[in-house]
Amino acid sequence: MKTPYFLCCGLAFTGLIPLHAQSHQLPNIVLINIDDLGWTDLSSNGSKYYETPHIDQLKKQGIWFQKAYAGASNSAPSRACMLTGMNTPRHGIYTVGNPDRGKKELRKLISYPNREELPEGIQILPQVLKRAGYQTFHVGKWHVTQDPCDCGIDVNIAGNHAGNPSTYFAPYQNKNLSDGPQGEFLTDRLGNEAARLIQKVNKSQPFFLYYATYAVHTPLQAPEELIEKYRRKQPTTAHSNPVYAALVEVMDRNVGKVLRAISESGQADNTIIIFTTDNGGVYDISKQWPLRAGKGSFYEGGIRVPLIIYQPHRFEHKKITETAVSQMDLFPTIMEWTGISDSLQFDGKSLMPLLESENDSAFKERPLYWHFPAYLEGGNVETVDMDFRTRPVSVILKDDWKLIENYEDGRIELYHLKTDLGEKQDVSQNCPQKVKELKTLLDNWKKRTNAPCHFKKNPYYQPSQGRQGEL
Repeated sequence: MKTPYFLCCGLAFTGLIPLHAQSHQLPNIVLINIDDLGWTDLSSNGSKYYETPHIDQLKKQGIWFQKAYAGASNSAPSRACMLTGMNTPRHGIYTVGNPDRGKKELRKLISYPNREELPEGIQILPQVLKRAGYQTFHVGKWHVTQDPCDCGIDVNIAGNHAGNPSTYFAPYQNKNLSDGPQGEFLTDRLGNEAARLIQKVNKSQPFFLYYATYAVHTPLQAPEELIEKYRRKQPTTAHSNPVYAALVEVMDRNVGKVLRAISESGQADNTIIIFTTDNGGVYDISKQWPLRAGKGSFYEGGIRVPLIIYQPHRFEHKKITETAVSQMDLFPTIMEWTGISDSLQFDGKSLMPLLESENDSAFKERPLYWHFPAYLEGGNVETVDMDFRTRPVSVILKDDWKLIENYEDGRIELYHLKTDLGEKQDVSQNCPQKVKELKTLLDNWKKRTNAPCHFKKNPYYQPSQGRQGEL
């Protein structure tokens, strides 16, 4: 079968020319971004049902961030935040598709417009790396523009604007991936493609690989023999879906395939691996307990994600447990790794002081912010809203205190995550000074970023007759 490399701008795979003589000394960077894998979906971070031995080993070898956050609670905005290093008001991607999802009679406010693609001219990580002499490769889900090749990617395999695969079994119906044999499994195919890129890379130049496999997003499909394995395995209250468990295992074995290719390439010591996921797990498929709710929500289950950074003999055998970090920090961190001095605007900050220090104190923690001026249907008992996973909100997290501002009714929620990780006790009424402090910081941030928050009322709104959930 012919390998379907999509070469951009007419560049030959091994013919890229370095932009400066020392480029070969720069570190290779492999960014692994899994789709919809929740914080507790790793067997080393909570699950007694799913099996993720390769990611578990990477977690053991590398630096694990216990309090890592996505820039948004669903896919496109999260990926846009990570790839630009900027928060949602800067790039305008707030959600996937329409911002007014859900029944119009249940939406009290009119949503703000949503970009479905990153605007032209905005900074994007692979573009910046390419200008510095990197070979740039993408495998899997892109989702932030129509074509990764317009955003600094030299070789694109399977990436376009699609947010999920039509099917995991060939034929794939993917214009950027030629079909394999009937019944070939997409996750295995993409793992093979990523490993092949690493094996054939031009070693005279550094490379950047963005391996963003579509798994474990729906549709829930997996090889039947693995599904049967998990049908026979004892489930837990939180994790019990055998098809999802099988898809998780296939995803993990292909992460292992990529890691093995790096090890066998002879470049492992000069390769930095980043592993993360784009948002929390889907609540109806995989509970993230003790975290509350899941994908699409701005409670912890929707935005807290796994994050591992690993480079042999440099970034290894360490846990960062007290400091909250964001995926928006990855771009400025990579800039420091590479010494690239492009004049860029970041909402994140370099994690280098944290990576190289013996404790968290070397990194001055700052507030993290989220802004969502839209609606996302599909509520559940843990969002306490059976109609929406989230309605329009802004959020600030600072020093284990998390404040959520609800725009429909002006309601403020306040949680102290150090003592209440599950966000079960809203303490806003008991802590007026903390509410005032965080609300002031949040309001100032919204002004600085021009976050849209002056909503008009929806004339079609009728009070919901739906049930309200209970924690």
